[in-house]
Amino acid sequence: MTREDAETILAEAGQAPDGDFPLLEAAIACAVHEDPERDPQSARELAEAGVERLGQRLASESPEEALAETLSGDLRLAGDLFTYENPENADIIAVATRRKGLPVALGIYYLHVARRCGLSVQGVDFPGHFLLRIETEEGPLALDPFSEGRVVLPSELTRRALHAGLTPNVADRLDRLMAPVPDRLVLIRLQNNIFARAAAVKDYARAERAALRRALLDPGDHRPWLDVAAAREGQGALAGALEALAKATALDGGAALAARAQRERVRLRLN
Repeated sequence: MTREDAETILAEAGQAPDGDFPLLEAAIACAVHEDPERDPQSARELAEAGVERLGQRLASESPEEALAETLSGDLRLAGDLFTYENPENADIIAVATRRKGLPVALGIYYLHVARRCGLSVQGVDFPGHFLLRIETEEGPLALDPFSEGRVVLPSELTRRALHAGLTPNVADRLDRLMAPVPDRLVLIRLQNNIFARAAAVKDYARAERAALRRALLDPGDHRPWLDVAAAREGQGALAGALEALAKATALDGGAALAARAQRERVRLRLN
């Protein structure tokens, strides 16, 4: 798969309804887009091994136990505690090889495997730390894919929310803290993470690729194009930055003022 092939897959995923969003394949396309010199088959094989093993475990274990034991025990997927900032932690193909990753990258495997086995699991856009919501006979439970899929108790959810800066009246609202998000936003969160880390170390080429993937995954959102423009400006590609700013303005008139100001600043540099 080439980088152009990956962009085509992501553009098609961007047009898909939320209920038909191809999470695993879109995540693989994101990884190939970042580095086309790899075979994505390892990611697919890991996911299929998880489906087979989870199906076996569900015959004798509860859904939350079976899912955690399959992904963390059988597949050995865990959070990377020691090299958390390693870019490979956000790459779905690298995660398949290293068996380590960020919460959201690990969560993509959890979501794919669980649903293939008929479980109701969704991503939770929890502040500061991605979580999963699994529906059980006793009600919804929060799982932490970074911590071997363990159940996160309501009291700990509130504590984490307060630590992340939420106000007490919001941190106590479990309905908000546990609100599920579409798969598209799960993958966009991963690209946001990649963009932020790349921008922080001034790796503007990598930041541009992550922002472009966000634009393809959510073609109606003007904000990724503002980040594409900033990344291109960081590389000195001023004409490309202007093109991205024009796309942001065309997508959302509400972004026109911010985009226009940024565009004028870039134009001054061109002159």
